[in-house]
Amino acid sequence: MRTNIVMVDWESVQPESFDLLTPVYFRVLVFVGATQKKLPFEVADRIHRLGDRAEFVKISGVGRNALDFHIAYYIGKLAAADPGAFFHIISKDGGFGPLIEHLKEHNIFSARWPAIEAIPAVKAARAKSPQDRAALVLAKLHGSGAPKPRSEKALRSAVAALFNKQLSDGEVTGVLERLEADGEMAIVNGRVFFPKLNMAATT
Repeated sequence: MRTNIVMVDWESVQPESFDLLTPVYFRVLVFVGATQKKLPFEVADRIHRLGDRAEFVKISGVGRNALDFHIAYYIGKLAAADPGAFFHIISKDGGFGPLIEHLKEHNIFSARWPAIEAIPAVKAARAKSPQDRAALVLAKLHGSGAPKPRSEKALRSAVAALFNKQLSDGEVTGVLERLEADGEMAIVNGRVFFPKLNMAATT
């Protein structure tokens, strides 16, 4: 199961709650500026409740982009220990773009989101009905530049991976049935077709 490491730029974004990050595949680092002296009790308490999966990182200096450099350092350090991890930077600072592009060039998964709620893995954890889960699968199929699964086995594997392998076989089947009922895809002799995407899957 892929580890999702959430790195919060506290100077930019102050989430009111970390309850959405309770699943075991999340790890949380909250980066606090050198001049920030106080944190809400509720935030400190929630981070404490996450145990060794969460920690605060106090920035050791001041200056433009000081916090950004700390995040970059920790991504490099943690990626070396867990190359398959996905790093989610929670910040409104668009300056992380070049860093994220550089990381992608080195096959390190990363993205910046304006809020914890925007993280795809969080959305997947919150989706409970076949309809909601099917909508996330469709968003992934439409938004990803990767080839679409062409076999039922590959599609089932992709759905399971999207939901961090937390779904039972029956729940995965429910998602596929919802997609078929909505006319979004069809399975014929084990092959998958996406009529509304105007193409059969290519891999």
